[in-house]
Amino acid sequence: MISLVVAFYISLALGAIIGSMRGWGKEVMVSFSVVLALGFIAIFEDLFPYTKDLFQDGSLNQFWFRTGVLLFMVFFGYQSPKLSRFARYNEKRDRVQDFILGLLFGALNAYLIFGTLWYYMDEAGYPFSPAISSPDTLPSYVDTANRLLNSFPPAILGGYWVYVAVVVSFIFVLVVLI
Repeated sequence: MISLVVAFYISLALGAIIGSMRGWGKEVMVSFSVVLALGFIAIFEDLFPYTKDLFQDGSLNQFWFRTGVLLFMVFFGYQSPKLSRFARYNEKRDRVQDFILGLLFGALNAYLIFGTLWYYMDEAGYPFSPAISSPDTLPSYVDTANRLLNSFPPAILGGYWVYVAVVVSFIFVLVVLI
């Protein structure tokens, strides 16, 4: 059995490899799609009064709704078209820069996606048990897992911070990418 901590770090490495191949222009759009998904989830769960009856905190329905929204937005973030502004390479330096920034943004995306999914699984009480179980079963990973859970995007972007992140992402898209 592999622990969630090790699986998370493996996903960071795979995300970095994928990001280095895709380039930073495309990876930025995936990052913003995750932020947009977190904003949509926050709006849907906090601001619509009828959803209080629909989702109890930590319920399986809430987990599947959050996971579905996140995966839907990530799918369309990865399907983004090639940005023509970043498609031209005049120098070898541009290719190296795109590779390194793609590597960093790819790792960031893996952190955002898999960290958010892990956070939601933890809130739902690990619904895939025993296939995916709580890190409490492996005492050597409990401290690391708790530190990671407290540093994942839903924990950091709680309250109104998620709305600030959505606005900053939108401003970045307007200023830099368009």
